[in-house]
Amino acid sequence: MPLFRAAVIDDESQAAKMVGRALAKLGFEVETFGLGHNFLARMAEAPFQLAFIDLKLPDMDGLEILEAVKTGFENVEAVIITGHGSIASAVEATAKGAANYIVKPFRLQEIRTVAREALEKLELREENRRLKEALEDVPPLKDFLGASQVMLDVFAMIRKVAPVNCTVLLQADTGTGKERAAKAIHDLSQRKNRTFVSFNCGGFTEELISSELFGHEKGAFTGATATKIGLLESANGGTVFLDEIGEMPLNMQVKLLHVLQERRILRVGGTQPIDLDIRIIAATNRDLQEAMAAGQFREDLFYRLNVVRIYLPTLAERREDIPLLADHFLETFNARFGKKVTSISPQAMEVLTQYNYPGNVRELENIIQRAVALADGEVIGQRELPPDLLNLTFSNLGTPGLLPLEEVEKRHILHVLEATGNNKGLASSILGIPRTTLWRRLKKFGLDTDEE
Repeated sequence: MPLFRAAVIDDESQAAKMVGRALAKLGFEVETFGLGHNFLARMAEAPFQLAFIDLKLPDMDGLEILEAVKTGFENVEAVIITGHGSIASAVEATAKGAANYIVKPFRLQEIRTVAREALEKLELREENRRLKEALEDVPPLKDFLGASQVMLDVFAMIRKVAPVNCTVLLQADTGTGKERAAKAIHDLSQRKNRTFVSFNCGGFTEELISSELFGHEKGAFTGATATKIGLLESANGGTVFLDEIGEMPLNMQVKLLHVLQERRILRVGGTQPIDLDIRIIAATNRDLQEAMAAGQFREDLFYRLNVVRIYLPTLAERREDIPLLADHFLETFNARFGKKVTSISPQAMEVLTQYNYPGNVRELENIIQRAVALADGEVIGQRELPPDLLNLTFSNLGTPGLLPLEEVEKRHILHVLEATGNNKGLASSILGIPRTTLWRRLKKFGLDTDEE
């Protein structure tokens, strides 16, 4: 059964049939109408998700139909059909919410290209709806988004282990949300009303780690002018998150092991042990078993920490969550920057979903933050994305080796024109440049500059 319904409103039967056949081949359930009133009556009974609307109809103006569709129905993609003499009206229609326009006499390839672009938007919207429904069925953890199966499995594991007062080891790369996962475990535990503290074990000396975690007595060393409570003691009754545990020096590993075994600490320079009731959640991006084999991590500490191990997937392993996360960050930075960016274009979203994200979710967040800050309009396009992401497009052109910038530009323009069926209006939109600029580029590179 087709997922989307499409309507063609055109009193020229041959043109309507041509558009209808192209839409049907893309999987749409298609109905055609010669009058605008008939279409609107049917739309009220069984809404369409895509409408190809002729500007000139016997009973109504196409702009009236467009306005009725945009004000009376949600999430409808509209494409205007116009003659050469009414292109200005078609441009006006796009300003009023039409997704695109095609000019009579049109070519089959133009219809397919415009319809595919509309289909991409509809599929993306449907995927977002499905993901939101999945989140309603299995509510996400606070500040921890995801609707992919791998993330639903992570959420289920966190919910299962949170009430159990055991240590947890998070195996995860940088930027995957390790601290969010640890905080989620804390918030779902019996310790939720007590202190949660975090400490990164990487890049510090043994002395500094010892002072930060265990605290020190006054006069314990030069500069210790007062007694300092360490993080472990400050979190008594709560949870301590130790990130990059694999980077902890071996001598400190011995001290941490003692804390886990004895449930007490001794401040640096102190003589009186302090009883401790804390839960340890540790995280690492290293293979600790390899580190043990290399003598860099204590085996007894590993088994103390590894009571329950939870693997947090990289963003590349949960690509279906990228639109959901991107929309979330879009809302976040709209509010922060006072912007009104409503969406991300299908072309930009395709780039986002193809990228491998070595920095994981944190990198995606930074990309969307940059895009919202740079956006001039309501839609984030490819030009708002970092150049290194757009280079992915160039890498798919099938050209080995390094090329001069002009050659890369030339080949990319040809690639976009081929993908759009030589529709220069659509190509200029995807490239993010005015049509006149595209014409000058084509002339500069000695390419075909004939208009359709």
